[in-house]
Amino acid sequence: MKKALWLLSSGLIAFTPPALAQTAEEAAAERAATPDQGDIIVTATRRSQALSDVPLAVSAITADTLQNSGASDIRQLNQVSPSLLVSSTSSEAGAGVARIRGVGTVGDNAGLESSVAVFIDGVYRNRSGVGLTELGAIDRIEVLRGPQGTLFGRNASAGLIHVITAKPKFEHEGTAELSYGNYDYWRGVLGLTGPITETLAFRLDGVYTKRDGFLKDVVSGRDLNNRDRWLARGQLLYEPSDELSVRLIGDYSSRNEECCAGMYLPGRNVSRAPDGSLVFSPSSIAGLQRALGATINEDTYSRRTAITPGRSYRGDVKDWGLSGEINYDLGGAQITSITAYRDWKYKRGQDADFNNLDILVRDDDGSANQRFQTFTQELRLQGEAFDGKLDWLVGGYFANEKLTLNDNLSYGSDYQRYANCLLAANVGGSVGRPDLLSVAGTNCFNPAVGGALASNPAIPAANRQVIALLSGLAPGVPVGGYNAVAAALGMPGFTFNGVGIRDHYEQTSRNFAFFTHNVFNVTDKLSVTVGARYTNERKSLDASFADNNSLCRAISVSPLSALQQLACVNPSVPGGVFAQDDAKTKEDKFTYTGVLSYKPIDDLLIYASYSKGYKAGGFNLDRNGLNRNGRVLYTDGSTLINGTGAIGAGNAGAPNLLQLTFEPEGVHATEIGAKYNGRGFDLNVSAFYQVFDNFQLNTFNGVNFVVENINACGADLGGAPTDNDSTTGACTGKVKGGVVSKGVEVEAYMTLAPNVHVVQGFTYADTQYRKNLVGKGGRPLSAAFFQLPGSRVSNSALYTFTGSLAWTPDIGSSGLGALFYVDYRYQSGLNTGSDLDIEKRQQGVMVVNARVGLTGGEGRWGIEFWGQNIFNVNYKQVAFDTPLQGTGTTAQTAAFGVPSTQLFSTFVAEPRAYGVTVRTKF
Repeated sequence: MKKALWLLSSGLIAFTPPALAQTAEEAAAERAATPDQGDIIVTATRRSQALSDVPLAVSAITADTLQNSGASDIRQLNQVSPSLLVSSTSSEAGAGVARIRGVGTVGDNAGLESSVAVFIDGVYRNRSGVGLTELGAIDRIEVLRGPQGTLFGRNASAGLIHVITAKPKFEHEGTAELSYGNYDYWRGVLGLTGPITETLAFRLDGVYTKRDGFLKDVVSGRDLNNRDRWLARGQLLYEPSDELSVRLIGDYSSRNEECCAGMYLPGRNVSRAPDGSLVFSPSSIAGLQRALGATINEDTYSRRTAITPGRSYRGDVKDWGLSGEINYDLGGAQITSITAYRDWKYKRGQDADFNNLDILVRDDDGSANQRFQTFTQELRLQGEAFDGKLDWLVGGYFANEKLTLNDNLSYGSDYQRYANCLLAANVGGSVGRPDLLSVAGTNCFNPAVGGALASNPAIPAANRQVIALLSGLAPGVPVGGYNAVAAALGMPGFTFNGVGIRDHYEQTSRNFAFFTHNVFNVTDKLSVTVGARYTNERKSLDASFADNNSLCRAISVSPLSALQQLACVNPSVPGGVFAQDDAKTKEDKFTYTGVLSYKPIDDLLIYASYSKGYKAGGFNLDRNGLNRNGRVLYTDGSTLINGTGAIGAGNAGAPNLLQLTFEPEGVHATEIGAKYNGRGFDLNVSAFYQVFDNFQLNTFNGVNFVVENINACGADLGGAPTDNDSTTGACTGKVKGGVVSKGVEVEAYMTLAPNVHVVQGFTYADTQYRKNLVGKGGRPLSAAFFQLPGSRVSNSALYTFTGSLAWTPDIGSSGLGALFYVDYRYQSGLNTGSDLDIEKRQQGVMVVNARVGLTGGEGRWGIEFWGQNIFNVNYKQVAFDTPLQGTGTTAQTAAFGVPSTQLFSTFVAEPRAYGVTVRTKF
C-alpha cells in the first residue's frame, strides 16, 4: 500500500497543474504556447458537457483510442480504464462480467443482474456478457463509476458502461477495412452513410470476424476458443427541423463459436502433519483418472487440452433488436423518448468435466439454451428555469423482460466406473487399506482385499457387510461398487451413465421507475445537484425440475445413506419431478444522489457527492438451493443440515421456489473529486468510499452455482465465520453491509505536442469483505466461505495502472502521416475465485498493446501493423474447482486439517496476437 501511495503522489507531483496564483497574462501566454486537443464532450449527465465540467467520476474513451487499442468488444476497455475489469468465464456468449472498483457480479448465472450495467445507444442490455460481441462503428464509450439510477433507465449499484455508436451523417462517406493476423484471424469492416433526402440520412455498418482457437484438443485435433461472429446494423436519422430528431436503429448479430475450454492447474494432494506443517504429494485424483484413460495436462499455458469424443463447447448466439430515439425541443424544455425491443438467444454445450473421460456433460443438441426477450421504454423531459439557475430533468422508465432457461447436465458414459473407483479409494482410505482400490478389480474394488476386510473382526459388523457388498462378495450380488448397491436396493442393472437433470425456468421481470436529476446553479461558481429515483420491481418464476437419479433417492432413505455423496453430487428432487408456478418477489426502492460542486477558477472543478444505489434481487436459477426430502443442501453444496430455524424462515420443508430467492444489493457511496482542465493538460482525481449491503455473491462449487447475500454482523461473532461449521455464527444484533470499497482514482490527459497525446490512469481500490460476515437475513455463513472475512473481494486488484501514447507525425510534405501507438495495463495480484481459494490466485500482470501505421491521401488510405499482448504474458481470467475431481483446498487443510485432493482448472487469457490492417475512406 505504501508503494502504491508513493507512486500516486509521484504522479501527482509530475502532473502538477499551473499555480492558481499566476496572472491572467501568464495563463494566456501559457495557453498560446501549449497545444490543446479540445474538450472531450460527454452525455453522462444526459446533457452535452465537457468531461472536465461533469461532477462525476466518468471516463470517456474515443473511437480513435479504441481503434488504436484494437478494441472489438468491451473487454478491450481494460487497457484504457484502470477502474474497470471485464472478463469472460465458462462462456463468451453468456458469462461475461464487468467490475468497477473491484465490484461486479459473476455472469454465469442468468438469474443475477449485473452490478455494472451495459447500455448501447441508451438501451439496457440484460447482462454484461451480451456486450462481449462486435461493437461496430462507435462514437465513444463512457464508463461511469459508482451507483447510477437518477440519469439512466436501469439502475446499477457499481457503475455502468455506455456505448454510443456512430450516427448517420448528411454527407456521403464510406469506410472499409480488412485485417489479417496469426491464428488465421480475418476481420472485415464496412460502413456507409449519407443523405437520402435533405432531412433523412442513413448508416449501414457490418463486421465479420473469424479466427482459429488458441487452445488445441489433442484428441480430435480441432481448435477451441475460436471466433466466428458477425454484426449488421442499420440506422435512419430524420431531422426535419432544428427542433426534432428521430433516430431508428436495427441490428442483428450472430456467433457460432466453441468456447470455453479450461486448462488444468498443477494438481496435488495436501495433508497436515502432526506439527502443523503441510505435506504435498502427487494428485491421487489425477493419477486415478490417468489410469482410467484420461489426458490430464498440467502444463497450463501449453494450451493443449483433451475433450471427450463427441462432446463440444458449443456457443451459438442470435441477437437482434430495434430501437427508436426521439428528441423534440418544445421551446422551454426538451423531451426524449427511447423505445426498444431486444431478443437474445443462446444455445450451448459443455464437456463439463474438462477432460476426455466422459464424466459430466451438458448436451450440445440445443436443449441447453437461454433466451431474453425485453421491451424497454424510457421517457425524459428536461429544461431550464429561473433564468438558467435550475437545470432540471424528470424521467420515467419501464421494462418487461422474459427470461427462459433450459438446462441439462448428465453423468457421462465413464461416470459409473469413475464413481466406483472414488468410492473404493474413500472406503479403503477410511480403514487404512488404500489397496482396496484396483482399477482392474470388480468395479474398481479388489476382491481379495475386500474379503480380508470383510472377515476382520476389528471392523464393526455393519461396515464389514458394506465392504463385502461393494467388493462384489455379497451373496447373489457379484458386481461390486454402486452396481451392487443398486442390486441390493432392488434396482439390478441400474447405471449412473446417462443419469441427469432437465430443468426449465421461465422468469418474468417487470420494472418501472421514476427519476429526477436537477442542477441548481447557486452562483456562477457553485452548483448543487439533487437526484432521486423510485423503482418498483416485480419478478415471477415458473419452473420445473426433472431427473432420473432414482438410485440417489433410494440410497438417501436406506441404511446405506452414507454412500450417497457421490451418487447425489448432481442434486435430485423428491420423486424425480418438481414443478411450481408463480413464485413472486416484490421490491420498492428509493435511491438518491446529492452533489456539491465548485469552480474556484474556470479551469478547476471540485466536487463532493453522496449516493444511495441499488440492484435488483431475484431467483437463483439453479436447483442447488432447493430443499430436498425435508433437508436443505446448504450453500457449500455438500453439508446437509435440518431444514429448520438455522437458515431462516421460508427455507425449511419441501422444495419451494422461494428458497431460490436472494435479496437486492444496495450501496451507500461517498466521493470527493477534482478536475483540472488546462492547456494541453487535464487531470481528474477522485476518492471514494462505498459500503455494499446484501452483496450478491455467485460462486461455483464444482457442479452448481450458489448465491448468497453477504452482510456483516455489528457484534463480534468470535471467529464463527471462519470456522468449519455452517450452523454457527448467526447474527442476533444489527446486520450491516458486508463489503467496503475505498480508494483513489487518477486520470491525466496530456497533449505534449500537436501530434503527441499521452493518457495515464491509476486506481487504488481496497475492496474488502468485513470480518464478522453473515448471509441473508443474518443467517450463518456457509463454511465454504470461511476465507472471505477480512479478505479482498475476488477479481479486485489493489492497484492498477493504465497508460497510452499516440504519436501521429507528418512525413515530409507529401501528405503522408504515421502512427505510433502503445498502451499498457498493470494490475496487482488478485484472487480469481469467488471463494478465494489460494489455488485461484493470479499474480500481478502487465499487458501491452502496440500499433504502427502509415496514412496518405488526406486519410483516404492507411496500413497498420499491430500486436496485442505483445509480450505474450500468460495469466488466468478465472480459476475454478474442476467438477467432480476431488475435494478440499490447501487453506482448508491448513486451517482444519482436512486433506485436500481437489483439482483446479482455469480459463486462460488470450495469448499474443499480431497482424496487419488496411483501411480506406471513400
